Amino acid sequence: MLTRFAGVDLGTRRVGYTDRDVILYALAVGADADDLDLIFEDRLHVLPTFAMTLGLWAADAASAAGAFEPESALHGAQRLVVHRRLPPEGQFDVRGRVDAVWDKGRSAVLDIVAESEYFTATYSIFLPGQGGFGGQRGPARTERPAGEEKWTADIATGRDQAALYRLTGDRHLIHVDPVAAQSAGFPRPILHGLCTLGIVARGLAAAVDAQPWELSALSARFSSPVFPGDVLSVRAGTAGRTVGFDVGSAGATVLADGEAVFDSEGNAPGAGVSDSVR
Repeated sequence: MLTRFAGVDLGTRRVGYTDRDVILYALAVGADADDLDLIFEDRLHVLPTFAMTLGLWAADAASAAGAFEPESALHGAQRLVVHRRLPPEGQFDVRGRVDAVWDKGRSAVLDIVAESEYFTATYSIFLPGQGGFGGQRGPARTERPAGEEKWTADIATGRDQAALYRLTGDRHLIHVDPVAAQSAGFPRPILHGLCTLGIVARGLAAAVDAQPWELSALSARFSSPVFPGDVLSVRAGTAGRTVGFDVGSAGATVLADGEAVFDSEGNAPGAGVSDSVR
């Protein structure tokens, strides 16, 4: 039963990266040659969403431990809290665990946490058809407050963006192989959800006149797939330096219940992003 995985320790992994990895990530989420603060090593700032690539191993470890089969799982939601800004290069320990197992009725959700001195990232894995085991349903999803000021933007993705983003570490076949994508029910390879979220998070800084590396907390649900080349239509409302947002593409909502917090000091406030993104 899935409940036996709740609280399972996934171990600790030493992660390391160089400025080359930081620059590659920035390019993979849409930075260009004019974004010198993100792609030039002499003045490099690390996008906080890069942390999500450093903790992704914890989800793979949960799968390897038998918690779920990758072919039958979906990335349902993501949360990120930044404790300290990431340096342009470094090595540090990341601890992983299965934080919770939720029974959603027909489906189940695993919350898998990767945490370090720099960040806490939570990967919510949605398991269709595996609910109904009598477990707790978990916190109810709540709508993000939109705030009073409205902000919109259209952000184009590139046809090659999924192929590039794979080089940051997520090499799941559905993002590059048409046969694997069709077997999973998609007409062609899809863009990584974390790539979509990284693209949008970088763009949202403009909504509150912040820099993208000032992001201190982020959450969203992945509600529909994005295909490389699609345009992301971002709709947001702001309250101070907090942005409530959702994102549409090709007539569907692809990111829902989103919230981003930007902090000029670079430290995540204690109550940055609310917990209910499941």
